[in-house]
Amino acid sequence: MTLCNSFLLKTPIFPHSHFFTHQFPTNKPIFSLSCSANPSSSSSSVPDPKTNANDGNADNGGGEPKSRRLSDQSSWEAKDSEGEDYLYRLGKEADNMNIAVGARAGVVDDLFVGKFLGRDSDIVFDYRQKVTRSFQYLQGDYYIAPLFMDKVVCHMTKNYLAHILNTKVPLILGIWGGKGQGKSFQTELIFQAMGVEPVVMSAGELESERAGEPGKLIRERYRTASQVVQNQGKMSCLMINDIDAGLGRFGNTQMTVNNQIVVGTLMNLCDNPTTVSIGQDWRESDITNRVPIIVTGNDFSKIYAPLIRDGRMEKFYWQPNREDIINIVNRMYEKDGISRDEVVSIVDTFPNQALDFYGALRSRTYDRSISKWIDDIGGVESLGNKLVKRRKDDNLPVYTPPKQTMEALLESGYSLLKEQQLIMETKLSKEYMKNMDD
Repeated sequence: MTLCNSFLLKTPIFPHSHFFTHQFPTNKPIFSLSCSANPSSSSSSVPDPKTNANDGNADNGGGEPKSRRLSDQSSWEAKDSEGEDYLYRLGKEADNMNIAVGARAGVVDDLFVGKFLGRDSDIVFDYRQKVTRSFQYLQGDYYIAPLFMDKVVCHMTKNYLAHILNTKVPLILGIWGGKGQGKSFQTELIFQAMGVEPVVMSAGELESERAGEPGKLIRERYRTASQVVQNQGKMSCLMINDIDAGLGRFGNTQMTVNNQIVVGTLMNLCDNPTTVSIGQDWRESDITNRVPIIVTGNDFSKIYAPLIRDGRMEKFYWQPNREDIINIVNRMYEKDGISRDEVVSIVDTFPNQALDFYGALRSRTYDRSISKWIDDIGGVESLGNKLVKRRKDDNLPVYTPPKQTMEALLESGYSLLKEQQLIMETKLSKEYMKNMDD
């Protein structure tokens, strides 16, 4: 506790004649206060700031004064690997301009939320969100094509062993092929089988109204995947779906600054996968764990050529053959009681179709039973009350899924095939834009 001691000054603090017209008697002392951390150090003279600079530090036998710490376990005075103040460095490197602080209503007691800062403001809410992908929703027994699995597993293993392999290992695996062939889904099945916890991005995140934002987001997601390896001891990777939709050049599409920055960022990651900056000062101790990158797309010829060269990206063209399609569809229909011979008949009836066609075919068989269910619960007028406005303890009316039969699946398949042909043959856009070239 600091004790304030009074002392007397025999001389005036300031020349009073310079500031006051009234002459003070100089033979009377002027009182002043001095604050000292040591109660016993009461003095009748002005304390010397040089001698009292270390009053709060204990002297160890006349040696160097011991610096005071808030606590032996406090991180406020922690130093980084270079001896600099850790929290000061974090604040200096951060570019967070969010000044909304507080807590989220409903998460903590309302007493501590307050109203003057907003009831739904939390400065670290975005950072609490789990950016990695888990696959609990993949319930069931799915078929993984052996060729697909071999390529993904080999790429992941090579990148985690790159520091001991005496060869150049491409960081990116580019999986490309026709639409709806299960590129992303097969990759997720492999991740689930391997126990990989990836960080997943989409092509929609490769553009922003702010210049440089997507490139920075890629670096942040890459470092997040690296931290999963370091902190959780799990394999991880960065996956970007439909990359050609975000970076490809189609017809007269405009090339933006963000497209260039994203391409440059990915090229730099391939060349320096263990040194990744998100805007902070470069430090030799800041080493990022190398994690592989997997991208999917339909046409990689639309992407900047130096990004997809062999040293940076390993390409894998995925076109499932007839045997792969039959095995995947058979595993899809197995729980519905459809035999393998019936699956072979369905695949032969609708050849040259993507894998998602057979998934949509099964989904179409539910339409008639769902229409019947809507009529059973009271019709279209009461549908909103049953689906949205019901109480939490109220259960939905029982829905019985339809029994899958060969006839129902073929009927749905012909219906989908007819819609495909109508789109290709009608082309209503020509009626709206007469001057459009063929």
